[in-house]
Amino acid sequence: MATVLPFKALRPSRDKVHLVVSRSMDGYQVTELKDKLAGNPYTFLHVINPDYDDGIKTRPGSPERLEKIKGKFKTFVDEKILVLDETPSYYVYRQIKNGIEYIGIMACTSIDDYMNGVIKVHEQTITQREVKLKEYLDVCEFNADPVLFCYPNDAVLDAIITETAESDPEYDFTTTDKLRHSLWVIKDAEQVETISKRFKKMPHIYIADGHHRSASSALLGNERRAVAGSFTGNEAYNYYLGVFFSETQLKIYDYNRFVKDMEQVKLPDLLQQLDEKFEVTEVKAKLFKPSQKHEISMYVSGKWYSLMARPGTFNAADPVGSLDASVLTEHILAPMFGIHDLKIDKRIGFIPGIRGAEALKKTVDEGKGEVAFGLYPVTMEHLKWIADTQNIMPPKSTWVEPKIRSGLVVYSFND
Repeated sequence: MATVLPFKALRPSRDKVHLVVSRSMDGYQVTELKDKLAGNPYTFLHVINPDYDDGIKTRPGSPERLEKIKGKFKTFVDEKILVLDETPSYYVYRQIKNGIEYIGIMACTSIDDYMNGVIKVHEQTITQREVKLKEYLDVCEFNADPVLFCYPNDAVLDAIITETAESDPEYDFTTTDKLRHSLWVIKDAEQVETISKRFKKMPHIYIADGHHRSASSALLGNERRAVAGSFTGNEAYNYYLGVFFSETQLKIYDYNRFVKDMEQVKLPDLLQQLDEKFEVTEVKAKLFKPSQKHEISMYVSGKWYSLMARPGTFNAADPVGSLDASVLTEHILAPMFGIHDLKIDKRIGFIPGIRGAEALKKTVDEGKGEVAFGLYPVTMEHLKWIADTQNIMPPKSTWVEPKIRSGLVVYSFND
């Protein structure tokens, strides 16, 4: 039984929403970030990066930085840049990117669902990062970046979302990266109750993106429960912000790899070794992407190759071993390049599939890598198979769209 609840959001006023919302800090080049901060006093980047305003440098994640973030957030609330809704609501969010429409529901979910397995995971979290995010939440006490969830297709929720999207939106704006964002507020008591009940009928929901944010929320909640000694379950720290899409409303892209240094591996030797596990075919094309599962593309020395895994190369009954990312590591990266641990080996690099085969070619042609490998995207069914069997994907196996902007809808512990 999934807990997906309405809440009172802090949101930008209509006239400022396009000025407030921002990408994450690492989504901007240094000069672009400075220009945004200098030219726009309303951007949520001022909350994320409060050092800009006073010019006093603080270390990321330090108590001093967190207190400044909290103070800047309070300023945004005091100055009515962010305004609190009066009624607990659900928020229908739509993003249109490159002609693809994504539409789902922004709401809160429970840390208990995360801890008892109602919320299913497919990615291993790093304890140090969990702790850092927990410390951020503990001091700042707000969620501005929702976790991306997916749920089984539901006709009733589809009908509500469709009907809502046919009305005039609260927000409708386009950002400079050509993404169109729309938001509707659902506060009608009957609709709110229906949405809540539909989610309660679902035995599981799945994290598509945001495992560390989920883990850190649970970590903070448990700490605060221990300190309090008793709790009702209604305290704000028992919940965290999410955006919930039906399975067919998300798009999973491949997450590709490149090797920075082949360490004296010669191309003829490489092709000969590959032929033992793969059907190797040179592809006469400017760009090439795998067209099916278990086909891997390779770009090296100005040429594209198709690598089709031979029978027996993988166990189709193994949810993790049958992933193309696992096949690539087990049969190519580890034995041929000596790259065994993708988390720590500095010779391996990653490129989101949304950037296309062009990015792989460019990386090699510009000398940033010597050989690049493209993967076929993981399906939603395979992601759920891994989560349902309590397995974990290799690092950087999926790139999930859409990405949500910070500051559009904020969940505060102090509403």
